[in-house]
Amino acid sequence: MGKSGKKGVKHLKKKELLKMLLPLFQTNPSELFDVKRIFRELNLTTHPAKMLCLDVLQDLALDDYIVEKEKNTYTLNTKGHVLEGTFQRKANGKNTVIPDDGGEPILVAERNSAHAMNGDRVRITLLARRKHHVREAQVTEILEHSKKNFVGNLKVSRDFAFLLTEDRTLANDIFIPKNALKGGKTGDKAIVTITSWPEDAKNPIGKVLAILGKSGDNNTEMHAILAEYGLPYDYPKEVEEAANHISADITPEEISRREDMRTVTTFTIDPYDAKDFDDALSIRKKGEGIWEVGVHIADVSHYVTEGSIIDKEAVKRATSIYLVDRTIPMLPEKLCNYICSLRPDEDKLAYSVIFDLNEQGDILKWHLAHTVIRSNRRFTYEEVQELLEKNREASPEDYQTISGHAIPATPNAIPTEHFKEELITLNRIAKQLRQKRMANGAINFDRCEVRFDIDEKGKPLSVYFKVAKDANKLVEEFMLLANRTVAESIGKVPKNKTAKTFPYRIHDLPDPNKLMNLSDFVVKFGYKFKTSGTKTEISRGLNHLLEEVRGKKEQNLIETVSLRAMMKARYSTHNIGHYGLAFDYYTHFTSPIRRYPDLMVHRLLTRYNEGGRSVSRDKYEELCEHSSQMEQLAASAERASIKYKQVEFMSDKLGEEFDGTISGVTEFGLYVEINENKCEGMVPLRDLDDDYYEFDEKNYCLWGRKNHHRYSLGDPVRIKVARANLEKKQLDFALIKHQ
Repeated sequence: MGKSGKKGVKHLKKKELLKMLLPLFQTNPSELFDVKRIFRELNLTTHPAKMLCLDVLQDLALDDYIVEKEKNTYTLNTKGHVLEGTFQRKANGKNTVIPDDGGEPILVAERNSAHAMNGDRVRITLLARRKHHVREAQVTEILEHSKKNFVGNLKVSRDFAFLLTEDRTLANDIFIPKNALKGGKTGDKAIVTITSWPEDAKNPIGKVLAILGKSGDNNTEMHAILAEYGLPYDYPKEVEEAANHISADITPEEISRREDMRTVTTFTIDPYDAKDFDDALSIRKKGEGIWEVGVHIADVSHYVTEGSIIDKEAVKRATSIYLVDRTIPMLPEKLCNYICSLRPDEDKLAYSVIFDLNEQGDILKWHLAHTVIRSNRRFTYEEVQELLEKNREASPEDYQTISGHAIPATPNAIPTEHFKEELITLNRIAKQLRQKRMANGAINFDRCEVRFDIDEKGKPLSVYFKVAKDANKLVEEFMLLANRTVAESIGKVPKNKTAKTFPYRIHDLPDPNKLMNLSDFVVKFGYKFKTSGTKTEISRGLNHLLEEVRGKKEQNLIETVSLRAMMKARYSTHNIGHYGLAFDYYTHFTSPIRRYPDLMVHRLLTRYNEGGRSVSRDKYEELCEHSSQMEQLAASAERASIKYKQVEFMSDKLGEEFDGTISGVTEFGLYVEINENKCEGMVPLRDLDDDYYEFDEKNYCLWGRKNHHRYSLGDPVRIKVARANLEKKQLDFALIKHQ
């Protein structure tokens, strides 16, 4: 194939080599060629010929004739010079387009952007490539505008106004004509949409969609966070009215169609401030060492019918959102807090997974049933934990860990001791279930969460930490068991059969490169972590590492870096199992009040158990993808609300000093987490003026060229609170000394 004799190779010229290379790629358009193979194919045996070949390959890549997929590995570029993709706007003007086929991002300078906005679908033309420059393109057409709105503060003049926004995708403020202000005044926080961006104008032109209120007001700021992520902050009146017309009455006919479990001891266990109780546990003795345990889930699908106005709103939201001081529910309040909520001493409709278990946590038999239940008691986690600890049934570490937040017992309730046997039995079985899960390779991430005590105006008064103890783990294990069991009932089919369409909660294997980085990182602290072997061996090694660091000063840091190596869990109809839980089949069945996938699962289980045919995979995959995206947006909004409250909490502590730990290292500076309250801020690189610092990404550190001083992830430091910018949700610290 275009081979040349040795004699001719010695004196090859660029043009001759080009004539040999072009047919090689043209006749094999889909093949990947590494340079060693190219040398063999063209019989290039001398060093000068090989060097010349590498030079020609680089020229071909710069001309976009071939594409370098990996280092020194090339393939023919089968794409044209006109592509379609998603525009990503950057405030620094270095915009990019992500091609639809998932290729590498392509640079689009601001002058070539045609004022495309972040998220727009665009058509681009590749520009002639300049030597030693990255590939660039020009936007030739905006195919579809994104629906992104902008949140910021209004600055109103006599004849016009501007929206000043902290949005990092927009370099310029938005010009607003006086007639598009909707009554907004200077200092108001507003939601604005861009209506046009004339070619010769520096600023985009917009109109006000909504005035959120005065900047700095707690409600205004929480609504602004939601609007920033395109999330709802109120409920459409017509949806609430539809919910208000739903009757809470349960007819005798409905009870007769269900398994009646109202006489079985049943209770809920939830956070002290919960209002939507979507799961309950029941327990009764079936024989010596055998217990019937019911996992009862609010039967939302009985009240919310597919395609109804309430269902359409639930699809759009896909999840409830939990900000620091409020919940933005997926369902109208009448449903989530009253009709569907498994409140004590009220008959409630449930969808239940009922197990016969022995005391080792083995399933002897189980069945799925639509039920009617009656909760005897509403417990808080703290009440159950107190009972377990008092009876010496809690794990040893629970006695050493202070939750940091005393919660009063539920007023006027049956004494906790009345349910002593049931709670202790459930806890013992849950521990057996957890032990089996860990033995199978489940990963044990027990992270503490930062919470705030806030006053009636939303001002944070103090910080406390939420730690998962046995009471939390008790509930978690039975929810995991129910989720896994119903997923297996649909997904686990004989080899010659195809499983019916079903939404799974999936979690892929960790990124191998990130695992290698983790291994290199923990060596610095004296730990070993093996990155090769079966997935079970890797997860056991990770668990061993997490166990080793427990209680050590580097625990939080190593847990954070370990989490970064993990993939994100998501929803899909294509099951690949759940790596983190070590389950081959897993779904979400246990929270239909606050997660739409659970509602989908309830409906499909009912359909399939009644003999119904499989549903459209494409339709449900689309719903799964939407639910995963909304889950990520909700999590981002939750983090933003925590960050806002951290900045607000620290804003009256300017000039005060604290001990901290370097929690992140970037080319912009050091992130430091204060030890006593977990509030995180940045020491900007510009303030490290004692040396010229370089960023070592692989080793998570900044190092000084002159004095060779290192600032590494995990280093203890002393900081002073320098600045607190609520608008940017940003804390700046000044370094006092490196300890």
